[in-house]
Amino acid sequence: MNLDAFVAILGIPALAAAALALIPGYRLSAGLNVAASAATLAAAASLFLVRPPGGLYLRVDDLSVVFIVLSAFVGLTTSVFSASYIAHEVEIGRLTPARLRFYHAMYQVLMFAMNLGLIANNIGLMWVAIELATLTTVMMVAIYRTHEAIEAAWKYFILGSVGIALALFGTILVYVAAQPVVGEGLPGMVWTRLIAAAHGMDPALLNLAFVFLMLGYGTKVGLAPLHAWLPDAHAEGPTPISAVLSGLLLNVALYAVLRFKMLLAANPGAVAPGPLMIAMGLVTLIFAAFMIYRRRDIKRMFAYSSIEHMGVIAFAFGMGGPLANFAGLLHMTMHSLTKSAIFFNVGHIAQAKGTQTIADIRGLTVTHPALGWMLTAGVMAIAGLPPFGIFTSEFLLVSSTFARQPLLAVPLVFGLIVAFGALLMRLQSVAFGEPSPGTARVSASYLPILGHLALVLAAGVFFPPAITQWFQHVARLLG
Repeated sequence: MNLDAFVAILGIPALAAAALALIPGYRLSAGLNVAASAATLAAAASLFLVRPPGGLYLRVDDLSVVFIVLSAFVGLTTSVFSASYIAHEVEIGRLTPARLRFYHAMYQVLMFAMNLGLIANNIGLMWVAIELATLTTVMMVAIYRTHEAIEAAWKYFILGSVGIALALFGTILVYVAAQPVVGEGLPGMVWTRLIAAAHGMDPALLNLAFVFLMLGYGTKVGLAPLHAWLPDAHAEGPTPISAVLSGLLLNVALYAVLRFKMLLAANPGAVAPGPLMIAMGLVTLIFAAFMIYRRRDIKRMFAYSSIEHMGVIAFAFGMGGPLANFAGLLHMTMHSLTKSAIFFNVGHIAQAKGTQTIADIRGLTVTHPALGWMLTAGVMAIAGLPPFGIFTSEFLLVSSTFARQPLLAVPLVFGLIVAFGALLMRLQSVAFGEPSPGTARVSASYLPILGHLALVLAAGVFFPPAITQWFQHVARLLG
């Protein structure tokens, strides 16, 4: 197979984007978008069987496979949801044929950029890929061309540019630290050579570089106080983009942070990166948990829920060790599946009710039983109730923290309880309150929602031994 997997993982979305930019018809473009996403998933799944040899620019290992397969899977299910969601938007005139072509083309460009970031063996190329993904989503957030959407896109662009500039400065510092050991030019940016020579790099430069990288890529992860772009982007952009942002793009930025964390861990003189990740994770968790209480827009509320969970994940990887890293990987996977399912659901609910205002969405289990009960299941899962997979990951993380750092477990559990209460309070009125008017019919796509929730439930009940061993291996790699 050699390089065929790399060519497919990058080439399929790139070619699909070029084709979709020319196709005006909705049905054909939506079908091609789904087909391209399915082909990309097949190419990603082939990495389980054969690994292409790495080069100076591209490589794949067990850590990147976790992210690539998850990204391709959620990319496929989101494209299926998008087909029905965008059909309604076209029907009511919110998307013109030109914007429809732009939307589908940019969707595949986003898939290309995220895949490139995940298989890049060059830290500069990874930076470029994440920047391309950011610019793509900025344009998609503004696709409705309303005042609010354009304002949200500009806010995202400005804060994202600050973050990516900090990440670039951190990347340059890593290159400067590597020069005396691996030489000038391309070798100084190749990840496999950097990790092999990390022990000989200047620890002071690596420490400074990680601060910039953590702040820079942390902006993309949505960690407080660098999170301000995320709620607006979720609220004003198309719902499929909300699903991709929460389920995928945040993970790609997290992947970059983890790569550099591994670099510091390989240098005995460098300061441990864990405390900074723990601090930012706890601040993000507690801040976002309280903010959920105050949201009036249902998409903004779940955006803050995404921020909260990225705080939990950052905390887990900051704690480090086999159990906490395993919990972090599991939590990241379960969050991607659950939150994307919730946004699928919320997208159809907003179309049916004609609003995203929480006060105007009540009694869904009466007016739209299928959507109401699926939202209930999604909120129960994301709140960490058993038997869903997020309960398992949170239980493992809390247990590990109590065993190793009991004082840190207190704010962790406090944040989780606050967020739990906020979500259940909102669910009570949205799903079970007095039914609100507005019963527009929408062609809802239930399969992606049910598929994601079924996987999250299955992971909480029985986690296959093969995947357990794979996650355990990756957890050991993370240190």
